[in-house]
Amino acid sequence: MRKVFLALLLVLLAAPPAQAATSKRTVVYYQTQYSQGSTGTYVSPLPLGGRATDVLVAAIHLDPNSVVHLNDHPPEHPRYTQMWKDLASLQSRGVNVIGMLGGAAQGSFQRLQNDFGTYYPLLRNLVSKYKLNGIDLDVEERVSLASIERVIDALKADFGSGFIVTLSPVASALWGGGNLSGFNYEQLYRDRGSKISWFHGQFYNGWGNASNGNDYTRIINRGVIPQNKVVMATLTNSANGGSGYVPISTLRTTVRSLIGKYPTFGGVAGWEYFNSLPGGTSAPWQWASEVTAMQK
Repeated sequence: MRKVFLALLLVLLAAPPAQAATSKRTVVYYQTQYSQGSTGTYVSPLPLGGRATDVLVAAIHLDPNSVVHLNDHPPEHPRYTQMWKDLASLQSRGVNVIGMLGGAAQGSFQRLQNDFGTYYPLLRNLVSKYKLNGIDLDVEERVSLASIERVIDALKADFGSGFIVTLSPVASALWGGGNLSGFNYEQLYRDRGSKISWFHGQFYNGWGNASNGNDYTRIINRGVIPQNKVVMATLTNSANGGSGYVPISTLRTTVRSLIGKYPTFGGVAGWEYFNSLPGGTSAPWQWASEVTAMQK
């Protein structure tokens, strides 16, 4: 009885209900909360209200000795106080706030695989405390399919069917090609597709090309993952961690051609927010505005 009560309590403490998982999403990765270093200017996500459908707060790490970090600091650090308030305000305006777990800094998923009983509760408690609408699993380390399915199952069991669970593989992983995760994403979708809200395929760094729709079509032609669950993730600035940046004018041509071909096209995601072009650091929200407009 106590376990049932605790499970119900976790659901009640969760975020406001997530917005409907519609296609044509505008997703923004929000990792740089302070520009110009740790003591720089705070980058508020508030202008994304009415411009983005989803904001991915990055990057959550489950570190040794049962420590949780958001980038280099605990999530409750004073530097994040205003950020959490702003994100709650976005939620009240209908934007989903999703925590991104993992990324380039490896270790979180190995710890979940090897010591689930210690590390999963840390993730669950973070979701409850900050009332996140979902979790994005950005698996850039080799782990088993069973371990990822266990995390997905646990999140859905604890937070309900409306809780958003996404993944951010390199795009080639979604057409049966190379990936960074160590498991087969098509098999994951066959096993847990009903529990996966969508994928952010990384169409950059040589893993996929966003300058045209050919690689997106390769994924859809496989006949495994449907178009409404494939979001094209792109770089918002050539300075953001790799090759394959596509200017907004080229992206617009690609996206409009894909929407013409795939009416339930899943949307576009941008890595990352603070310096997104064409607005740059003075108006980074312009990227989201233009992406939303090009999908209408």
